Amino acid sequence: MRHRELAGLVDDVLGPVQGRLLLDEMVLGELGGRTGAAALADGVEPRVVWHALCDALGVPESDRWGRDQHRQAPPRQAGR
Repeated sequence: MRHRELAGLVDDVLGPVQGRLLLDEMVLGELGGRTGAAALADGVEPRVVWHALCDALGVPESDRWGRDQHRQAPPRQAGR
């Protein structure tokens, strides 16, 4: 997953305003007590950030991939 794909999913699944706010301000234990934006800036893979954000918000697996029925879900990080 690329950064632009993450941005598209954030907008599509969480909404462009609320999603960006959550990415910028929600501190996630799964990301070492960082926000998604801080984790991305530190080099964490976008798919790891996306899964952590969705896990924290309780977004079901079936709803994580937006409106595109053909979009492949990026796998979780190995061993997770």
